[in-house]
Amino acid sequence: MYNELKEQIRVSIKDFHIPRYHEIPDVGLYLEQTTKYISDSLAPLEDISITRSMISNYIKQHLVDNPVRKQYSRDQIAYLFYIAVAKTVLSLEQIHLMIDMQKESYEISIAYNYFCMEFENVLQFVFGYKESLDQIETNATDVKIMLRNTIITVANKVYLDKCFHAIEE
Repeated sequence: MYNELKEQIRVSIKDFHIPRYHEIPDVGLYLEQTTKYISDSLAPLEDISITRSMISNYIKQHLVDNPVRKQYSRDQIAYLFYIAVAKTVLSLEQIHLMIDMQKESYEISIAYNYFCMEFENVLQFVFGYKESLDQIETNATDVKIMLRNTIITVANKVYLDKCFHAIEE
């Protein structure tokens, strides 16, 4: 039974890909479009999603800037991807702190692409597609180390959630 379960939960993650910064539409998406775009991209993770009310709350909490003419930019969507993933294991206050640290260290496109690569790297390891994690550089900043540990926690939670869902079916 374990091998069947293991294969069942691995399949949806094998080709998982978060859109890189340059792949995020830069035409400005309305709230409904933004919600659908992020939720569809994260759908293989099952329990990680975002709703319109969540996005509105993140704006009120100053985690994301207000949309311009009711449209969300590439930067805002990148932050929303990170928040949707991180909120499964971090509080909004901790996410705010992580974003502030990122803003002091890296521009959004670099930080976001690193987040995407690292998340996919860790998921591939946790789900058994890789024998080891790609190494983080020896002089990694605290921001990168904290991000990796956040991602490791999220990836393990995704794995466990998928196991429990498969057992319940």
